[in-house]
Amino acid sequence: MGSPRVVIIGAGIVGANLADELTARGWDQITVVDQGPLPLTGGSTSHAPGLVFQTNASKTMTEFARYTVEKFVGMDVDGEWCFSRLGGLEVATTLERLADLHRKQGWATSWGIEGTVLDPQECVKLHPLIDESQILGGLYVPTDGLAKASRAVVALARRSEARGAVFRGLTKVTGIEQGNGRVTGVATSNGVIPADIVVSCAGFWGPNIGAMVGMNVPLLPLAHQYAKTDQIPELVGRNSELAEAGFPILRHQDHDLYYREHGDRLGIGTYAHRPMPVSLRDLEESDAVSACDMPSMLPFTGEDFAPSWEQSRRLLPSLESAKIDTGFNGVFSFTPDGGPLVGESADVAGFWIAEAVWVTHSAGVARAVAQLLVDGRSEIELHGCDVHRFEEIQLAPDYVSETSQQNFVEIYDVLHPLQPRVSPRNLRVSPFHARQRELGAVFLESGGWERPHWFEANASLLEYLPEEWTPPARDAWSAKFHSPIAAVEAWRTRTAVAMYDMTPLRRLEISGRGASSLLDHLTTGKMDKSIGSVTYTLALDHAGGVRSDLTVTRLSADTFQVGANGNLDLDYFRRQMPGDGSVQIRDITGGTCCIGLWGPRARDLVQALSSDDFSNESFKYFRSKNARIAGVPVTAMRLSYVGELGWELYTSADNGLRLWDVLWQEGHQYGVIAAGRAAFNSLRMEKGYRAWGTDMTTEHNPYEAGLGFAVRRQKEEFVGRMALEGVGDATVTRRLACLRVDDGRSVVLGQEPVFLDGRPAGYVTSAAFGHTVGAPIAYAWLPASAAPGTPVEIQYFDRRVAATVVAEPLVDPEMKRIKA
Repeated sequence: MGSPRVVIIGAGIVGANLADELTARGWDQITVVDQGPLPLTGGSTSHAPGLVFQTNASKTMTEFARYTVEKFVGMDVDGEWCFSRLGGLEVATTLERLADLHRKQGWATSWGIEGTVLDPQECVKLHPLIDESQILGGLYVPTDGLAKASRAVVALARRSEARGAVFRGLTKVTGIEQGNGRVTGVATSNGVIPADIVVSCAGFWGPNIGAMVGMNVPLLPLAHQYAKTDQIPELVGRNSELAEAGFPILRHQDHDLYYREHGDRLGIGTYAHRPMPVSLRDLEESDAVSACDMPSMLPFTGEDFAPSWEQSRRLLPSLESAKIDTGFNGVFSFTPDGGPLVGESADVAGFWIAEAVWVTHSAGVARAVAQLLVDGRSEIELHGCDVHRFEEIQLAPDYVSETSQQNFVEIYDVLHPLQPRVSPRNLRVSPFHARQRELGAVFLESGGWERPHWFEANASLLEYLPEEWTPPARDAWSAKFHSPIAAVEAWRTRTAVAMYDMTPLRRLEISGRGASSLLDHLTTGKMDKSIGSVTYTLALDHAGGVRSDLTVTRLSADTFQVGANGNLDLDYFRRQMPGDGSVQIRDITGGTCCIGLWGPRARDLVQALSSDDFSNESFKYFRSKNARIAGVPVTAMRLSYVGELGWELYTSADNGLRLWDVLWQEGHQYGVIAAGRAAFNSLRMEKGYRAWGTDMTTEHNPYEAGLGFAVRRQKEEFVGRMALEGVGDATVTRRLACLRVDDGRSVVLGQEPVFLDGRPAGYVTSAAFGHTVGAPIAYAWLPASAAPGTPVEIQYFDRRVAATVVAEPLVDPEMKRIKA
């Protein structure tokens, strides 16, 4: 049996890369169609300036970019280069930017990219057009450079065609043929092309293609200015027509600018102008596309460019006598969170998208999609790219438009890891929101949810905070979006009782006669337990990577409540449902709410309000039962993510406010407080609890992540079991390790590189100040040989922070508190 028939829509840099990756894996029935002429189709690829800066806060995006560089370096078209490794230079004109370049150099080190922060003199040696007096330093990455995107498309197409792929230009897609819930073909202006798999790589046209199968593609086309100067005397004679450029590609992010040479001229790109959304209805489709005339190149608006031209002349004095020769407003794709959109339709099997992908990441994304199609999984984890990561509220056109425009505005801004959106806000609030506001909650936002990080009402408790709980002062960066009030909230959780709003955590109800079997197949734990049992378990992929961690509660013989990590879990479970109707899956998050009631006085508080027995003998750890608290019906689950005695108390949304009020009123005599995510994160790390997507992903197996205890090896079958044969705690070569910072003061925030014996050896995942242990703590991926007691260093901006690998958990390793 031959390979599937694949139709790729879009012959730009993503579609051409995907055809190459699929044919390289032996798939030979590949057709690539584009409404424009070949090879210059008129999409974003056709006018892309081609600057490839690899370093990104995201490990995944950096890996994509690195693969793009590695792939393109080895390609040419008739001896002409597809990638020129000129190096990349990002300069700082402010102290804030210089500090950020040190942080970015840390990311590069974490992800295995060589980079160095240089002084002004060294920057000018590399790029003599820069005015040394204007800059404070720069980040130089020698493997960055220029991709000749239009030429790379030709090279990729030739290679794919040599392996059997067919490219068809001037072929407009008019519809997606379907049958029995699957794609069967692509209707075009030149007839129907049969297909088993369709992948839309249509770029900013992607929403139109997605609409053909009812798929929401949350992408906004925006225009971005690019101009070329006339001849620059300092560049005359430096570059040949073929070489084009000799200086490193250059970014001046303090003013949203970037630069590259075009022979003896300079190209200037800017994001400093107002966002310019583009309606696809207004774009002209054209059969006659040229290098200076295509649908994605809109007329240049000189008034928008004027401030950028002024700043460019300050940085590069050679431009003082120059003029703008040509310019255009080029159309690119932006998304609500800045990430690409990759995935298969939830409703039409075989219809995939790979959209909002820039040249920098094109080959990496294409390889990942090819691996998904051929092997069933990508070697690089994709949760930040999966189109199904968005919540329903985030797919609204107004939301996509506003947030995508904001991403355009902030593209070169120095952003803190905790920095929340300013707008839109208050999209999703729990039933407790009004009470939280009365208590002075400081809200950050995630997935549209308002989530309290601390409560100003607890500030008055700072004067009672014991000295050993008083945290040291923080540096300005780690103090952003933080408050010492978090220490109070951690203290009262450990010594009295606190109420945490756990409503935003995703809750799924999986029911039906086949529910137990489905969950048993998809998770590492035993599901056929007694009613009322709670199981912490993992969902793995077929290679044994951690797809998610879950809390599964058996509510009845055929009903389970699953505490999940987000929309990706819902999408996964729905795809795995049997087709015989034996399983039903409901997302019950919005109709329910949850209070985490935790601390040594939690039992006293809840028992005072209930005639149900909450004693240790009657209500064991990791059990669940239905109860009433002051008349409010709840599902109480005895588990705790902060490592203290207590319960997750679930009720319907209409009963939520009453539940909060009765607990709050009764709780005063037990010292109850409301507590937020800052304290929660510190406490869960002290207890050694992992956060999926931060501490571990599909790139890690359970034993590496310290979660081998959640794998029930006695089970005959579950997804990923075969991959774990022969794998165990003793065989892993890397491990998620707990670190304690030696000086007791230096708080890091995550993604920093960790050095072992002076060499980069891993990176930080989660970090916090451990209020109970009185020191900053972090989790980091390190070689398994880094046993407790091993000294390491964490690079924090431009300095090294000494830390020590320690045994975990740091708090209550005997589980006496949580099982009290």
